[in-house]
Amino acid sequence: ELAQLLDTSEITVRRDLTLMASDGLIYRTHGGAMKLSLVNQPISFSQKSGVNADKKDHICRLAAAEIREGDVIFMDCGSTVFRLCPFIKNKKIKVITNSLPVVYELMNTEVSINLVGGEVDNERQAVHGTMAIEHIQRYRADKAFVGVGGISPENGLSAVSEKEAEMTKAMSENSQVTYLLCDSSKLGKNNYLAFAPLTIIDVLVTDEQGEDVINRYKKAGIKVLNQ
Repeated sequence: ELAQLLDTSEITVRRDLTLMASDGLIYRTHGGAMKLSLVNQPISFSQKSGVNADKKDHICRLAAAEIREGDVIFMDCGSTVFRLCPFIKNKKIKVITNSLPVVYELMNTEVSINLVGGEVDNERQAVHGTMAIEHIQRYRADKAFVGVGGISPENGLSAVSEKEAEMTKAMSENSQVTYLLCDSSKLGKNNYLAFAPLTIIDVLVTDEQGEDVINRYKKAGIKVLNQ
């Protein structure tokens, strides 16, 4: 519709929407975009979730295909994990999350929501802290879908925040299968806080990569979904 209205190509429209999303001017959705005033989350989170939108949506389609009716799943507050919402809102599942944007997105859908309790981080629009960890530990999930600041075969998982690192570990420890949703910009990256070995992850869901890159993670015993 935008291409016809502006008398330009769909490729140009997609490129411009991606650039506007990365600048925090709009929120990119599957097949379109939304004004930030329609999105119940701060610009910083909207901007972050709009970066590499096409790659993140590819990852989330693969991840959504792993979710079955009746599943109980954890979802953390990562920007890639958030983009899973449009692909699961018609599934009759239970989501346990510490992410307020995930709650906003999944309200009034087929999904049953369990919001983790604790202190709210205004910048991240997420719940963290000791009470949040204890909340998660009370539940057992079929699957956990988490993000990460960086991952490498040599140093494992790393983060820029201790709070988010603790949430990732808690969700992984209390689920049968842990899926790491991670675009290629995070592969081989090491943040300042190394918080867990690769062994806490069962499945790495990423975008298309060369076999040499993927094989490094497969050799570490991780299943890889990327196409």
